[in-house]
Amino acid sequence: MTSSDILERPDVRDADTGNANEVFHYVRKNKIAESAVMGTLVEALCGEVFPVTKSPKPGSPVCPACKEIYEQLKRD
Repeated sequence: MTSSDILERPDVRDADTGNANEVFHYVRKNKIAESAVMGTLVEALCGEVFPVTKSPKPGSPVCPACKEIYEQLKRD
């Protein structure tokens, strides 16, 4: 997997949880549209599996595990 295969903006797990601890996850680019339209599940870099339901806004919190994995991929 290369960093070009990964969405540079994270996507979120659930649309309207109202959860203040909600974080956005990094997922494969080619799976985002399919998940958003068809409701299929995507797997984040951290291993969490969920349907894409919304896009992050600038400054949105990112899953620390996804961020760490993504940074390691960028170095390779």
